[in-house]
Amino acid sequence: MSRGHFIGNARHPGGSGKKIDCIDPATAMTFDSIAAGSAEDIDAAVCAARRAFTAWKATTGAERARILRAISGAITANRDRLAEIETRDNGKPLPEAFIDVDTIAQIFAMYADMAEELDARGEEAVGPSGGAMKTTVAYRPVGVIGMITPWNFPLEQFTWKVAPALAAGCCAVVKPSEFTSLSSLELAALMAGAGLPPGVINVVTGTGAEAGAALVRHPGVDKMSFTGSTATGKQIMRIAAEDLKRVSLELGGKNPLIVFDDVDLDAAVQWVGFGAFVNQGQVCTASSRLLVQESIAGRFLDRLTELAEAIHIGPGSAEGVKMGPLISQAHHDKVMSYVQAGMEAGARLVTGGSRPPGLNAGYFVAPTIFADVTPDMTIWTEEIFGPVLSVMTFRTEEEAVRLANDTPYGLAASVLSKDRARAERVGDALEAGIIWQNCSNMVVIEAPWGGIKKSGMGRELGRWGLESYLEPRQKTRWLGDGSLDWYALPDRLAAE
Repeated sequence: MSRGHFIGNARHPGGSGKKIDCIDPATAMTFDSIAAGSAEDIDAAVCAARRAFTAWKATTGAERARILRAISGAITANRDRLAEIETRDNGKPLPEAFIDVDTIAQIFAMYADMAEELDARGEEAVGPSGGAMKTTVAYRPVGVIGMITPWNFPLEQFTWKVAPALAAGCCAVVKPSEFTSLSSLELAALMAGAGLPPGVINVVTGTGAEAGAALVRHPGVDKMSFTGSTATGKQIMRIAAEDLKRVSLELGGKNPLIVFDDVDLDAAVQWVGFGAFVNQGQVCTASSRLLVQESIAGRFLDRLTELAEAIHIGPGSAEGVKMGPLISQAHHDKVMSYVQAGMEAGARLVTGGSRPPGLNAGYFVAPTIFADVTPDMTIWTEEIFGPVLSVMTFRTEEEAVRLANDTPYGLAASVLSKDRARAERVGDALEAGIIWQNCSNMVVIEAPWGGIKKSGMGRELGRWGLESYLEPRQKTRWLGDGSLDWYALPDRLAAE
C-alpha cells in the first residue's frame, strides 16, 4: 500500500491508484512507495486550501505564531525520526540530515516571531499627514500558494516556503519531488498534530509532468513558488503567465569561487572542498567553478586533491560518512556524462570521475576534480549538480572577476583573500544574489536567499521570505467636507 497524499489533515490514497517507488539511493533497492498524484488529487488539495483560507487569513499573527511555535517543538521532539527518513529517502549523511531538521525547527520559530510582528505593524501611514486625506498601507496574505520543492534538501526547501507562507496567513499545496516525498508527508502530519487547521497545509505527491503541471495550471492557486532547474522554471513561468499567477523561482547556478594567493592554504582548501562536495555537490549554490591565482595553483590543487581523496564515502546512515550517493540512477548517469564530456574536451582529470572502490550498489560518484579547464567546456558552463569541480587559474583581480561573471547564472559567488579590502571590492563586483567572503555555502536564515540573471527571481528566508507572501493594499480616506471642485483639488490638498 503506497503512502497517500495529505489533504485536509487526512491521508488520501489518490484517485488514480498508481504509485511511485521510493528507492534508497545507497542500495538502489525499493523500500516504500508513494501515490502518483493526478489533476483530480491536485484539485482536491487546492479546494481544501481555498476552504481553509477564509478562516486562516482572519487569524491574528499571534494566533498563527502559537501554532508555528508548536510545530517547531514537534519537529524537535521528532528529530531522530525526521532525520532518519531524510537520509533513507535522499541518501545524505545522517549528521547533515540532523542539521537540516534543527534548521527547520529554527525557521518555524523565526517566522512565529515575524507573524507576531505583523500584528504590531498594523496599517502604516504614508503620504502627507493631516489635512483632508489620510492614506495607509496594510498587508494581506496572497492566498493559496502552490509550491514545488526539490529533492536535494527536502525538509529545508519545504520549510523555506511553507513557514513564511503560513506566518503571512496563506494556505499551501506542496508537490514535493517524487524522489523524496516521505519527509514532507511526515512533516505535514506533525504540523496537523501541532494544531494547524485542516486544509492550511496539503501535500500531493507525484511527478512534475502530471501533478506539478496540474498545480501550476489550477485556477485556484494564486501564486507558485518553485525551486529547481532553470529549464523547469521557464516552463512554470510560461504556464503561470496564462492567468497572470505570481511566481517566485529559485533556479540553477554555476557558482564561482575565487582564491587569491594570500590565503591560508589549509583553511581555503577546506572551504573549497565544502563548497564543492557538501551534499554530494547536489546544491544550487555549490562552488563548482574554482578560480585559483596562478602563483599558488599547483600547491593548492595538490592539497585539494588530498582532501577530496580522503572524503569518507558510503551510505548516509553509516558511521563517519561525509559523502553519500547521488539521488537516482538517471542523475548518476547525467553526472557521469559530464565527466566523460570533460575528458573528451581535453580537461585533465585530477581525481575521481568514477564509482568509489567497494561501493558496487547505489548511485555513488567519487569527488571529481578537473584541471586545465577552458571557458568553452560544458563542465565549466553548465550546472552539473554533482561532486564535480572545474578549476581554472587567473593572474589579476580583473581577470578573476571577468571569468567569474562570464555565466548566464547569478545565484552565488565566493571570494577568499586575507586582504579584506580586496575581498570587499571583488565581492561587490561579482554578479550574484549571494556573496560569500572568506567562506562558502553558509546559510543565514535571517538573510535573503535567491539569485539574479537565469538563477531566478524573488527571495526566500528572513523578512524577504515573509514579504513574498504578502500583498500591500492602499487605503485612502477623504476626511474633508462633501464639496469637491475637481480642478481646484490639487491646490486644496497642497494648502492643507
